[in-house]
This record gives sequence, C-alpha cells and structure tokens, in this order.
Amino acid sequence: MRQLFLLLFLLPLFAVAQKKQITLEDIYKNRIFAGEPVRADFGQASTDPEVNLSEIKDETGKPFPQMTDIIYSSSYPNTVLLRKDVEQIYRRSSKAFVYLYDVLSKKVTKLADEKVLHPTLSPDGSKIAFVKSNNLVLYDIATKSSRTITTDGKWNHIINGNCDWVYEEEFEFTRAYEWSPKGNHIAYYRFDETNVKEYQFTQYNDTYNKQYTYKYPKAGDENSKVEIHIYDVGNNKDVKAQFEQGDIYIPRIKWTQDDNSLVVYWMNRHQDDLKLLLTNAKTGTSSLLYQEKNKYFVEINDDWWFLKDGKNFLFTSEMNGFRHLYLYGLDGKTKTQVTKGNYEIVDVNGVDEANKLIYYTAAYPRPMDRNVFVTDFDGKKTTALTQGEGWHRIVLNDSFSRFYDYRSDLNSPQVVTLNKIVHDKKKGISVLLERTVNENNKLKAKLDEYVIGKAEFIRVPNSKGDTLNGWMLKPANFDASKKYPVLFCNYGGPGSQQVGNRFGAVNMWHQYLAERGFIVVSVDNTGTGYRGEEFKKKTYLQLGKYEIEDQIDAAKYLGTMPFVDKSNIGHWGWSYGGFMSSLAVTKGADVFTAGVAVAPVTNWRYYDNIYTERYMRTPQENPKGYDDNSPINFTDKIKGKYLIIHGTADDNVHFQNATQMITALVKSNIDFESGYYPNKNHGISGTGDNTTFHLWSKMTKWIQENLGNENTQKYEKAKQPKGF
Repeated sequence: MRQLFLLLFLLPLFAVAQKKQITLEDIYKNRIFAGEPVRADFGQASTDPEVNLSEIKDETGKPFPQMTDIIYSSSYPNTVLLRKDVEQIYRRSSKAFVYLYDVLSKKVTKLADEKVLHPTLSPDGSKIAFVKSNNLVLYDIATKSSRTITTDGKWNHIINGNCDWVYEEEFEFTRAYEWSPKGNHIAYYRFDETNVKEYQFTQYNDTYNKQYTYKYPKAGDENSKVEIHIYDVGNNKDVKAQFEQGDIYIPRIKWTQDDNSLVVYWMNRHQDDLKLLLTNAKTGTSSLLYQEKNKYFVEINDDWWFLKDGKNFLFTSEMNGFRHLYLYGLDGKTKTQVTKGNYEIVDVNGVDEANKLIYYTAAYPRPMDRNVFVTDFDGKKTTALTQGEGWHRIVLNDSFSRFYDYRSDLNSPQVVTLNKIVHDKKKGISVLLERTVNENNKLKAKLDEYVIGKAEFIRVPNSKGDTLNGWMLKPANFDASKKYPVLFCNYGGPGSQQVGNRFGAVNMWHQYLAERGFIVVSVDNTGTGYRGEEFKKKTYLQLGKYEIEDQIDAAKYLGTMPFVDKSNIGHWGWSYGGFMSSLAVTKGADVFTAGVAVAPVTNWRYYDNIYTERYMRTPQENPKGYDDNSPINFTDKIKGKYLIIHGTADDNVHFQNATQMITALVKSNIDFESGYYPNKNHGISGTGDNTTFHLWSKMTKWIQENLGNENTQKYEKAKQPKGF
C-alpha cells in the first residue's frame, strides 16, 4: 500500500521532470509559441488581381522586391498602387516610392521622384492623391500629370495633408485628408507648427553622428495652428472651413453621405468640450450638429458613423457613465440611446442599415470578458451572439449572415468557428454553428511539451473600498508551505486593461518566470478601463496617485498570503508601466523591493501636451498634480533595487526622462543599474540586430538575480552554438 501511495505521489513529478523548460530563445528567437493565424474566408472570390512582383520592372529595369506594399482598390481592381522601399517615420506614418500599376496594360508609372506618403485612389478611380514634401498632390491617371494642391509645405513649419507628431501619436491617425463620397472634394488639414518648440536627439553612426530635430509640444507649450481646407477638384478652388480659432484641436474630420457636407470635430484645449460642425464644402460655413461636454474630458475615437440613409449618425459616448451607443438624427430632432447598462461597448463590428441592426462587442458579463451582441436601432430587441466568460472577437461577412468567432480565455488558446446568423420572425435572431475552423492544435501540442502553469483571476481590495481585478500565475510545482517572490507586471494607464480573459494576457515570459519559482501578478488599478467613467477618470489631475496607491495596496494584500515572500516583491513596467515601476520603488519603497522601468515617463512635464493635459491640464494650472506624483521628486525614498532602460532615439517618451531620473538618483546618492539602446525608439525592438533578445535577456537576468530567493532558479545563459 505504501509503495502504491509513493508511486501515485511521484507520478506527477516524473511527468513534470520529463517536460522541457521554456527558454528565452524559444520565446524571442525561435518564436515557437506563436498561434496559427486564421483568415476570415467566407468563400467569396477575391476581386484582387494576382500581382507577380518579379515580373514587374521599375524605372531602372529591376523587378520589385517581395517586400513591396501592394494597395488594391475593391472598386477598381485593375488599378494597383505599389509602395517600394517603405521607410517608417513615426508610430503610424511611413513614406515610400509609389508606382501606379495597370494590371491590363502591365504598365508601371512612378508617381514622384522622391518618397511620398498616403497615396489613395479617388472614389471614381480617375485620380490619386498623396503627400509630397509636406504638400498635397493630385495625380490624374488619364493625362499622367500632377498638380500641387498646396505649395507652402516646409519641414518643421507647414504640413498639408499629413499630421504633425502629436496629432499622429495622440489622436491616432496620420493621413490628414479625406476624399468626399463622390470625389468632388478633398478636405485636408494644414498645420502651422512654426512656433512649436523643437526637440532634438542624436542618431549615432560611424562618423560624426546626426541630429534629428522635430516639433514636439510638451505639456503647457504651444501647439500647431490648425486649419481645415476643402479643395474643389473640378474647379481647382480652395475654401477654408470656418470655426472658432484659438487654442483648440481638430481631432477628426468626416464626410457625411452628402458630397457637400463635411463634419469638422472641434475640441477645446482642455478636451472637455467637443463640437461637431456641419460644414458646407463650397462655402466653408458651418452649423452646430452635436455638442458634448464632460466634467473631466471627452475621449475622442473613431466610433462615428454617418449612415447611408443620409439622415442619422451613430456614435459611442460616456455621457451617462458607461460607454454606450447612441443614434441621433442629422436634423437634431431624433436622439436615441441604443444600449444601456453597467457595462461598456468596446467595438462596433458592423451596421446593417437594410435591416436596421447594429452588431457590437461589449465588456460583458465582467469587465475582463468580451461578448458580441446584435440590437435594433431602437435598442429594444437585443440578442447575444456569443455567451459566457471568455474573450470573443468576430469578423462579419458583408451581408451580415455569417461570422468567424475567434474565442479564447486566460488559459485556453484561440479556437475559431464559422457561424451562421439565423433570422426568424417568430423566434428572433439565433446563431447556428457551421463548423470549427481551427483549434490551435499545433500550439496546444507545443505547449504540452512544457511546464505551463494555469493562471487564476484574483479580486484585490484596495484601501478606498474598491475591489481590483487581477490575475495570478503561481510557480510550477507550487508548494504552499514555501515562500515565493512576486513580480507585478503592470501598465495601469488611463483606459487600459491588462487583466483580460484572453489567451496571451499571461504570456510566455510570465510562464518562464513562473517555471523558475516566481509568482507573477497583474492588477488593473484605478484609472484603467471597462469599469465605467468614474473608475477610469478618478485619476483626473493626479496621474499616478491612485494608481500607485492601488499597486501598493495589492502588494500589501499579497504579502499577507502565507506562500508570499513579502521581502521580495518587485514591479515591472514599460512606458506608463515604467512610470508605475518608478513610483513603486519610490513612493512604494516600504513594499516594493525591486523595480524595472522600461522607457518610463518620469515627469509628466516632459511628455506631450495632448495626452498629458487631457488628464492633468497644464503644468501652469496644476503644478502640484505634476510634482506630487513624479518619481524624480522621490528618489531619496528608494530602499530597493532599480533598473531603468531606455532607447536613445525614443521620439515618444524621450530619453530625457531617463537622464533626468538618473540625475535625481545620483543627487540622492541612490545606487541603480541602467541600460540604453542606441538609435532605438519607444519599442526598443529588432531581431536582425539582436535587440529584442538582448533586452529581454537583460531584464530577466536582473529580475532573477535581484528578486529571487532560495526557492527560485538562478539565471542560466543559454549555450551558444559552435562558431557563434
């Protein structure tokens, strides 16, 4: 009996011992844990022509490289645009040599002798617009001729048709022009950034280096002056949209279904007053279509649809405490709140105007879940297309009759199904499973070769009476009688979410650390998203205060657990998360013994004004809000270990943040470790030059050496192959 008991007891240990351990090479070099991509294919014949790049020659007679970007037109399939030698500029912008390729004649035409941005085909397929040297250009396909719509474009002074840096980063678009529905007009932005202050960083090379200088308005500083122009393509005339000038933003422009009606989105600098101005394309005059004010801020997004009926527009808003759907008439008379409840709309998947149905995704039944619903325009008949706790992402076909459902949860890889939407006059709308398309069997088999832990959701009380959502991943071979160090992995910024019920929220790096004896935790603090406006906007004017207090409360709560080594609790984060890690080892020095901050904001005075002032107003208006929550001002409190890492060419969160933090550390006589990556931007990535692997290896080694205890494995550098 005793022998049988020992055998049964030891069998799980033998099974674990036979499995492999995850390596950083597996994750960041070999990428063996990638899932299987599944394209939503509804069996429709593609209208895109086959383009064999090797058979197409450029002006020098050379074939186009396979990395050429191909832009197809669904309306004009025989007209193809080719973007060659694509060069990334900022997060969303890139430029390239652009060619027009006629599929029938096989002719190739180069549109400009230099790299250009944002090539688009007109709605009638006769013209191409693009941005060249900060000017908007129109190319006529029939005559093979170009005309410049603007001529005053100049680097670091005037931009036409393209965004300045801060609009691209914070309002999240880069092409700053829009064709009208019939193509008779082009509405475009003109940025005058002459008075915007310049930021400069060094690009290192093998000679004397180069200085890169661009316009970057920091908190409290002057912005570009923005105009909206409407160009009449047929008459070659330009009018300026009329709106209140001053210290304002124009975060969006959108055409209605009327070719002569443009909607200009006007917002004050505090971003708490949004106006939609219905603008006449011929005269530039406008009238107020919609206005929304908020005691905190109005968050701008792309959730605006001007319906084909030409009478209504659909949008999402937080005006009643949670993000919900609203349907308003263009005449200002009809106002309908389509969805209601203590949950948030995350995405609108499709609008079936013929049947007056809206398909949308909601953070439901819990903030960490995602389910898909369909409702009528009145919001009276709502049907769940997916159900239960988990994460659903769908892709609908054009007729709204079928959809692919990509479903996963915290511990289960994605499963893809194809489903049919059934309409019955008596029974209503229902879903019929057609087939399971993919179950990620290759990934599941690969994961089965390793010791993969199962994460669990946790509910963490804070000192303010709220309960925070989190997940916890315990070590492999967890033994409740032992004490394990804890690493918090946190972002924590406004409206964000890391605690989601989806596969990948707990990633393979987390699993790597858990295999080696660490408890890995993530807690979504006050200020994060999908729990309503008040929870998200409570941090207004005090970025960092409530967020780090929640992280400290969570660390104290975990410290009461018998299996937690409260003398070894660390915090890791990137960008806003790096700001949080820096606060963790300063303001949270009594709880957090180690912090890793990657590309952190260390003082919001150094960051751009659109993002920062949305939550903080200006430093001139709110100096205490800036200074009382800046880790730079609390370096003297540090008791534990601190690692700070930054890219020297970070155009977003400047390397200046790291240098100023280090200056404060030195002044406080605090020991620290640092790492910097030359010529790397905010993402600090690269496979060809080994940056990605080096960065994650450096952080991992540091964590294992500075946060580990007797129950964790020490860092082991992988053996290099012979001849390396």
